[in-house]
Amino acid sequence: MMNPDFTLVQLVTPRLTLRPLRASDAEDMFTVYSDPEVMQFGSTLPWKSLEDARTSLSRTDLGMKEGQFLRLALTLGDADRFIGDCCLFDFDQQNRHAEIGYSMGSSYWGHGYMHEALIALINYAFQTLNMNRIEADIDPHNTASAKCLERLGFIKEGYSRERWIVGGRLSDSALYGLLRREWAHSPGI
Repeated sequence: MMNPDFTLVQLVTPRLTLRPLRASDAEDMFTVYSDPEVMQFGSTLPWKSLEDARTSLSRTDLGMKEGQFLRLALTLGDADRFIGDCCLFDFDQQNRHAEIGYSMGSSYWGHGYMHEALIALINYAFQTLNMNRIEADIDPHNTASAKCLERLGFIKEGYSRERWIVGGRLSDSALYGLLRREWAHSPGI
């Protein structure tokens, strides 16, 4: 994999379209990322202004063009409205692994949308990008995220104490991994 341009990637599932972020997503992104409930276990504090969304979109556009990371908006059916996103980042081309991340508006929780989206993203990572391993780093108190990962076949591999400081609060990390050879046999897909 030689730093592909991810700006043309689009993945379609039975209920969702995963597509590159657009400037028109700014307000919906702000709604999601300014919600303290969504950001409770996040690596940053809730956004304070629409400018935070615009800054994120600018960084995303550049990173996608340069192949530094793949970040896709989740949209429901034909609505084409941002409800969340998922991404692959920290690519290690030599060792063929990347980290996965995801967020979704709280009003969409509990419907299996993220599970559906992550299946598509993981398939893309293993089949198209030829990754061998995908890693996830979550707050250990985020039981919903842990269940989502485990349902997809991720294995909890470790625990890092006080790994992050978010808004002055120390946060631990639960570390998960999924291997390509395990994916085909995962009960969650």
